[in-house]
Amino acid sequence: MAKLAFLGLGVMGGPMAGHLQKAGHDVTVYNRTATKADDWVSTYGGTMAKTPREAVRDADFVMSCVGNDDDLRSVCLGEDGAFAGMTSGTVFVDHTTVSAAVTRELYAAANEKQVSFVDAPISGGQAGAENAALSIMCGGDEGAYDRALPVMEVYSKICRRIGDSGAGQMTKMCNQIAIAGLVQGLSEALHFADKAGLDGRAVVEVISQGAAGSWQMDNRYETMLDDHFDHGFATDWMRKDLGICLSTANETGASLPVTALVDQFYKDVQKMGGGRWDTSSLFKRLQAL
Repeated sequence: MAKLAFLGLGVMGGPMAGHLQKAGHDVTVYNRTATKADDWVSTYGGTMAKTPREAVRDADFVMSCVGNDDDLRSVCLGEDGAFAGMTSGTVFVDHTTVSAAVTRELYAAANEKQVSFVDAPISGGQAGAENAALSIMCGGDEGAYDRALPVMEVYSKICRRIGDSGAGQMTKMCNQIAIAGLVQGLSEALHFADKAGLDGRAVVEVISQGAAGSWQMDNRYETMLDDHFDHGFATDWMRKDLGICLSTANETGASLPVTALVDQFYKDVQKMGGGRWDTSSLFKRLQAL
């Protein structure tokens, strides 16, 4: 078993780190809010550290799952950052959804320290983290990925290296682009059914068995119809991710008209006070029109 550090114990990182500890790894955790780290240790065991640099001491692998580009830089760089405490040959695996630009920046900074950096954003939501059923899309050097794969397999149902540094983040953008369109389509279908006087549940029972079926339909239509929007990935985070997608599309020349439109719909949800509602709240926006 390996000696691991896990940086970031939010709704995703906490359960992921817990799976590693349960699997027999020696896990040291760090969280910006120290009480979360203390609670995690009380639940799972392991140890906690006051800084990222302290957490990564003698670690074979370092995993991170924080908020955004700036959060990731803060745990990696600086006097108390992880890179300052990692030894040659250590592999840093970042599960945060961030820009490909910051990934490549940190990949280069890691190489200067003779450590490896793998971008490994995740999909599957809170339930996927809790049930060790995440999809992980990776970029970085093949050797570093191969070494880290057995660790990531502890909390994943599928884990694949897509290409060089940044490829994992680019793939996560594809994931978010696809989700945005699917959730808006499902929301419109349920909204239309309601306005047409149809039983939404009966409608989904039929259409979910055909070409319209999707994970979103199977897992979100009931909570949408029940007006429950506290199941998973928050609108605030989705807007952050879609902002990365749209910015990168401008750089690459990709056309994302539906994504841009749905991003504005999520902005409407935020104005409704739904920043912490999950992404299926697009339906609530339509119902409020």
